[in-house]
Amino acid sequence: MTPDKEYLIKLVCTRMPFGKYKGRLLIDLPEPYIVWMAGKGFKNDSMGKMLQTVYEIKLNGLEYLLEPLRNK
Repeated sequence: MTPDKEYLIKLVCTRMPFGKYKGRLLIDLPEPYIVWMAGKGFKNDSMGKMLQTVYEIKLNGLEYLLEPLRNK
């Protein structure tokens, strides 16, 4: 499976639209918050899928892979 570059760029540029961390970039959300959200269950919409992707990235310690995309 090849990652979708456009999706990853969108992921690093999208801001949290609600809650305690409203306005913060999704990739900058604290890991405990993402883990808490995962425990509640992600919605089956585009935001839920992006949050689930952030969860998987943080869970596996792969945030460094997105650093080059931040400035695009």
